[in-house]
Amino acid sequence: MIELCRRDFLKGAGAAGAGCALATALPGTLAAMGAQPLSGSEKAIPSICEMCSTRCPISARVLDGKAVYIEGNAAAKSFGGKVCARGGAGHSLLYDPQRLVKPLKRVGERGEGKWQEIEWSEAYGILAQRLEQIRREHGAEAVAFSSKSGSLSGHLFHFAKAFGSPNTFTHASTCPGAYVVAAKAMFGGKVKRDLGNSKYIINFGHNLYEGINMSETRAMMKAQTDKRAKLVVFEPRFSIVADKADEWYAIRPGSDVAVALALCHVLISENLYDKAFIERYVEGFEAFAAEVSAYTPEWAETISDVPAKDIRRIAREFAKAAPHAVVDFGHRATFTPEEFDMRRALYAANVLIGNFERKGGIYFGQKAAGYNKLAGEAVAPVLGKPGVADMPKPTAKRIDQVDEQYAMMWSEGGIYQSVIDATLEAKPYQLRGWVMCRTNPMQTMTDRAKVVESLKKLDFVAVVDVYISETAAWADLILPESTYLERDEEISDKSGKSPGYYVRQRVVDVIGDTKPSWQIFRELGLKMGMDKYYPWETMETLQLLQANKDVALLNHIKEKGFVSYGKPLMLREKSMVQDFVAAYPGAHVVDEDGSYASLLKFKTPSGKIELVSPKVEAMAPGRGGIKYRPVTLKQPNELYFIQGKVAVHTNGATHNIPMLANLMSDNAVWVHPSTAEALGIKDGDAIRLKSSVGVEEGKALVTRGIRPDTLFAYMGFGSKNRELVRASGKGIHCGNLLPNMTAPVCGMNVHTTGVILEKA
Repeated sequence: MIELCRRDFLKGAGAAGAGCALATALPGTLAAMGAQPLSGSEKAIPSICEMCSTRCPISARVLDGKAVYIEGNAAAKSFGGKVCARGGAGHSLLYDPQRLVKPLKRVGERGEGKWQEIEWSEAYGILAQRLEQIRREHGAEAVAFSSKSGSLSGHLFHFAKAFGSPNTFTHASTCPGAYVVAAKAMFGGKVKRDLGNSKYIINFGHNLYEGINMSETRAMMKAQTDKRAKLVVFEPRFSIVADKADEWYAIRPGSDVAVALALCHVLISENLYDKAFIERYVEGFEAFAAEVSAYTPEWAETISDVPAKDIRRIAREFAKAAPHAVVDFGHRATFTPEEFDMRRALYAANVLIGNFERKGGIYFGQKAAGYNKLAGEAVAPVLGKPGVADMPKPTAKRIDQVDEQYAMMWSEGGIYQSVIDATLEAKPYQLRGWVMCRTNPMQTMTDRAKVVESLKKLDFVAVVDVYISETAAWADLILPESTYLERDEEISDKSGKSPGYYVRQRVVDVIGDTKPSWQIFRELGLKMGMDKYYPWETMETLQLLQANKDVALLNHIKEKGFVSYGKPLMLREKSMVQDFVAAYPGAHVVDEDGSYASLLKFKTPSGKIELVSPKVEAMAPGRGGIKYRPVTLKQPNELYFIQGKVAVHTNGATHNIPMLANLMSDNAVWVHPSTAEALGIKDGDAIRLKSSVGVEEGKALVTRGIRPDTLFAYMGFGSKNRELVRASGKGIHCGNLLPNMTAPVCGMNVHTTGVILEKA
């Protein structure tokens, strides 16, 4: 057992070799095991990055037995065969002496920082005994399971189902949930942006030049260079995407929906919308038009500070570029209780110009089964879905099923923050345990103090991670996961305009005593007598089941790493339909106009795009239609506090990785010069932020690139656990300033609040 004392922590934090000094003292880390020889493939292995949730296709190999070289997979053309700064730093995570390589159990008080290294057999024994005890005494539903989305969540949630708990959560309600649920309500499913072919892009702070998604970021670069697309940005700060825009408007935080609805007002009132598209594919247009008739640009100006004349001009330019134009609906800096209608308003502007299934607009992805049916032949393999027929069905309701208005979110990752209410207030019943995989709610959820209180109250907390993250520091048991360079995983669907797949493959041999999450939860399931729910023994067995036992297909996907099939297709883009039909003689007969427009269907109750949703109205009375509702995000004596992504870090996940920590270890708070002058604050001064739930101290970055009434900070900094020396105490902790608030219908955890700024 080792305790990391405050004195050692402060001493280590100030030293150049802090990470190594700490790791040497702490069991379960790479440094504690001594130098490890590196072995792996000297031949480039195609795989998938995991330095952020985009998961770009990569190619990696071992160099001279000493390093790992990572580059983009050239076969993934939309990704450009490139990686970002985070992706290129994967080897820094692999070799980090602070990385966990042995299971740890808590031996002091929870959160005290006292750990003991144990073997996997003991770790599984503890997990099985504690989980079984909770299930026996309180029911399986008393344990919540949460995970980073993607491959990691699949295996944890499979275990959760076998265990009998309905309470599974991804990070959706803290990040992308609103635009997913809004699309589900309006279109019946998720949609994609064809940014690369856009000629006019309206952006509400989706900062693809910092929150990098390699494919989408390159697409927007292509649009701006090759297509000479105009980019208009509405955002309270002068972000990188604002810097690269043709026009930037420092919009008032929380007023995005007003501007979006005013754009719709102009499109309708000036007859700039696509009437044929609306008549054929849209339900509820008349009611929507009546609603937005009051939302004039002049009205929006009083709320947003965006000049009315500019709103009108932008709407007209947008319509002129139609249908090869798009209003981006992605992540942004200001989150409010009106997230659902904000996203629907953005979608509505796209709908009005009829850009659905058109180049430069929005579209449904082409999955293999549907694509093959259109082609009249098996162009793309359809993957099998390995599963277990007799998986138990939980008898209890999910903890986020208290309110029917969130029904569309239950299957899209759930209301993550409902774990807090169920733990502290037993709503709708008392949670007793929490099992997490690579998720850090201490950073990504709001009101850190409540998260701490919840972790203290639970009977048992287990975390699977590569570090002792800020959340893992409060666990009873920490299980070390292999990094993405050390593990194989299932084939994943990466379809876009045509079907596609990619696969993660191990590049280096496992360092230390870590395991991939699929193996951890399978072995735990076997320990708990759930053998029948795990018919696969290895990852290759699972991959073969996906490939329908087609060895040649599996080998082909592994060899290429990323494979795509067929001709790109958008149903209403005639040139693409012509190429498609020419390639496949047995293809579905085209419409008289040369398109597949008649095949465009929407999985909504009406079968059309729903600008007014009776389904939503039934779930949440008064919310069926899209409308403006005022929000109060701050008090008169406060400043708006917003956050955003940065290019060299991923939310609360990468701030301790050596290379990335060296690139950026602090998040100075953006302050406008007039605001700073009024408070006697100069650039670099120590400052204090106070909100209704917390206090944080940091440094000021005085810049004209922010509204005078707004403060901005990059998220994920200021960790408060002692185990992460590089990240701990560096910058302000955004979650510690944000009150716990949930937006209606979409269930988003609201990440905007008011704060008082003062010189420290």
